[in-house]
Amino acid sequence: MGVGGCLALPWRCLVVLCLRLLFLVPAGVPVRSGDATFPKAMDNVTVRQGESATLRCSVDNRVTRVAWLNRSSILYAGNDKWCLDPRVVLLANTKTQYSIQIQDVDVYDEGPYTCSVQTDNHPKTSRVHLIVQVSPKITEISSDISINEGGNVSLTCIATGRPDPTITWRHISPKAVGFISEDEYLEITGITREQSGEYECSASNDVAAPVVQRVKVTVNYPPYISDAKSTGVPVGQKGILLCEASAVPSADFQWYKDDKRLAEGQKGLKVENKAFFSRLTFFNVSEQDYGNYTCVASNQLGNTNASMILYGPGAVHDGNNGAWRRGGCVWLLALLLAQLAHQF
Repeated sequence: MGVGGCLALPWRCLVVLCLRLLFLVPAGVPVRSGDATFPKAMDNVTVRQGESATLRCSVDNRVTRVAWLNRSSILYAGNDKWCLDPRVVLLANTKTQYSIQIQDVDVYDEGPYTCSVQTDNHPKTSRVHLIVQVSPKITEISSDISINEGGNVSLTCIATGRPDPTITWRHISPKAVGFISEDEYLEITGITREQSGEYECSASNDVAAPVVQRVKVTVNYPPYISDAKSTGVPVGQKGILLCEASAVPSADFQWYKDDKRLAEGQKGLKVENKAFFSRLTFFNVSEQDYGNYTCVASNQLGNTNASMILYGPGAVHDGNNGAWRRGGCVWLLALLLAQLAHQF
């Protein structure tokens, strides 16, 4: 409910009615801003919600009676206050100006206000329109979501404000460029793991700084082993095999030597599993430790594996096919000597 309303007393309401009939109602001649006659009110007044709005009306010494009205309700008649709203106060009632102020303005105060005067028994009016602007506010936004790779995502961001705010979506990512949607709704078809992360909704209308909220989109996908290298270690030294895998949710790791699973706490070994890698440590490498090892990474969406070799310094290792040969250097030396003996 906006400012206005007469006091709830019969005699006072009767006086209001008489005043309207005498000189405050539209029986007067409307006067537009810029006319040579008076009263002359301000142009449209625009304020932000919560601020104060000042309504001014220029008059001269020919005026005998003056009042401010909100629609059909009298706010002030001369120095007398006729509305119950404590936010409405009289600022000036002089020979040249008649002004009131509405404090802590809200959206329901928006609308037409009329300055009405009586002079030479001819009532005249001038109207000003109060426009209330409201900062943007996000009233509804999608919750964080988890979805499997290849699925479809629909995000919603609803905001209010005066004027209506502009809504944009953007992906918070170093690779993202500009806005990906200028609408309340963001649709992603066949989402990929690169499209996971936070999505920011921004609502702006130039009344105040834009308001932003974020939605986290988690894209689930099966494990992918990105690094698994064979390692050469002398007997008696410490050796490490490392298996790195990307997956959401994080992968569970298992290690095998040939077809035998290696258990945590096995003598001379340590298996250390983290979110994105597993480390197999040999504290004192022996001849029996050399051989083929398999890392298996798995989550709810699938599994994958990679083989690698722990070999000694006297072995030739082929990184392309995982083959390894003991005593390779000796074999090469014997072949070279045989060729030299044949020549001589």
